[in-house]
Parts: sequence; C-alpha cells; structure tokens
Amino acid sequence: MKLVRYGDIGAEKPGMFDASGTLRDLSAHVDDIAGDVLSDAGLERLRQLDPASLPAVDGTPRMGACVGGIGKFMCIGLNYADHAEETGNPFPDHPVLFMKANSAIIGPDDTVSMPRGSTSTDWEIELGVVIGKAAKYVSKEDALDHVAGYCICNDVSERHFQNNLTGTWTKGKSCDTFGPTGPWLVTRDEVEDVQNLSMWLDVNGKRMQTGNTSTMIFTVAEIIEHLSGLMTLHPGDVISTGTPPGVGMGMKPAPVYLKKGDVMELWIEGLGQQRQTVTEDA
Repeated sequence: MKLVRYGDIGAEKPGMFDASGTLRDLSAHVDDIAGDVLSDAGLERLRQLDPASLPAVDGTPRMGACVGGIGKFMCIGLNYADHAEETGNPFPDHPVLFMKANSAIIGPDDTVSMPRGSTSTDWEIELGVVIGKAAKYVSKEDALDHVAGYCICNDVSERHFQNNLTGTWTKGKSCDTFGPTGPWLVTRDEVEDVQNLSMWLDVNGKRMQTGNTSTMIFTVAEIIEHLSGLMTLHPGDVISTGTPPGVGMGMKPAPVYLKKGDVMELWIEGLGQQRQTVTEDA
C-alpha cells in the first residue's frame, strides 16, 4: 500500500493510492496515518478495504508528511561507504545517531526555507524507515518485523551550524523546513529488498547524488537492532538512514551550497519523488 496524508498544513487527511494511481480518502476508517494504524493489524485492516469503495479525491492536493504524530525523528550519519569516503571520515564502529527536531518536518513538495545567517545549506537524500511496532532489544534477524514501511527523507543540513557552532550536529539539522518526508509511506510488504534501492537527487536539473542502499555501512536491520538497545522505538518513530555521495559539502574543488530559488528533486526506487523550491527566512 501507498499511504499518504493530504491537504492543508495542519489539516491533513489520511489517504491511499489505488492500483490505478487514484488518491482515495481514508477518513471514514482512520483518523490519521499514525499510531496503531501503523501496526501489522492496523495495516491489515486497511488492506482489507476495497479501494473502489473509498471516495476519490479531486484535483491534486498538497501532500503532507506521510506519517502523522511522529514521536522521534532519528538520523544516522556517515552510513554510506562512498559518502564517508567523500567527506574524508573513517567508517564508524557503530551507527552515528543525531536527532532532527519534529518542527523541521514538512511535506515532500513544501518550500525549504534557509534560516537567517545561513551560508552553507546542503541536501541529503535518505531512505526513511517508519516504525510500526514497538521495538526494545530486538535482534537484526527480527528487526524488520517492527517496520511499518519506508519513505523518502531529505535531511537538509546547514553545514556551518552543524560543524562550527558549539554543540552537536542537531543545530544544523533541525532548522524549520529541514525535514521533507514522503510523499508516500510504502508498506514493507511492497519493498522486496530494502538493501537494494536506487536513489538520486538533482539540484536545478543537475544530478548531484546517485546511490543505492546496498552501500550502507549499517543495514536497516542493524540500525534498528542498535537503536532498540538504547531506547524503545515506538510506532510512528522515523529513522532517516544516511545519504550516498554527492552532497554539496563534498564537491570539488570547492563546496557548492543551496541558494534562494534553487529546486531540489529526489527519487528512491518504489518510494516516489519529492520536489522542493528553496527560499530564505525574512
């Protein structure tokens, strides 16, 4: 299933796309794509619905973040071998974890606004993992059973804030609008091999990132095993799992960063496409 949240900001409704690509409204059956809806039982109830019986949604409404009520937005750094190499960093011994503020979360095609004082705002296409069943001390062999599905995340990053302001990476990762998520939550049964998904990101039509989840240093299952040994993962938590090479910070001979008016387009195999125009805070 491809589950979505559509409509105006703060008033999104739950929906799903049927096999023909028609958006169908789920409001009569669930309040949101969140919480218990993400459990195996909740998703199975949605699978039993006849899409033709659901109201078709007219037009092309705005898509919100594909998950509502996100509890934790966790991000894994330096998790692609080829990205670690381009940044000159050694491979980590364990998954590098930082958090992105939930106030950064926006829809997949919403505007990304650079904060005041930004000089180095960068792009990062990432596979997002949405937890569907609480996970505590789970093994990597069982980890994917706790996943509701997958989506695209753009881990937008202000590199000066990230690397030069005293503190942690979170400062450069949590600015408002720095977490486009969606367009769809694709349930795990529709993703045959999460460790073999192609992806790309363009800026102004120029291909900047090309990668595949096969080059992850830590697999999705290994990430869940590690994180669940540190904290309980709850339904609706999102893990953004790292980015392949081609970020602006790694460009040679000099870094290249976003500017007002730039357009980012992102795609992951089977998970849809995002498009954001860049502006700046007044």
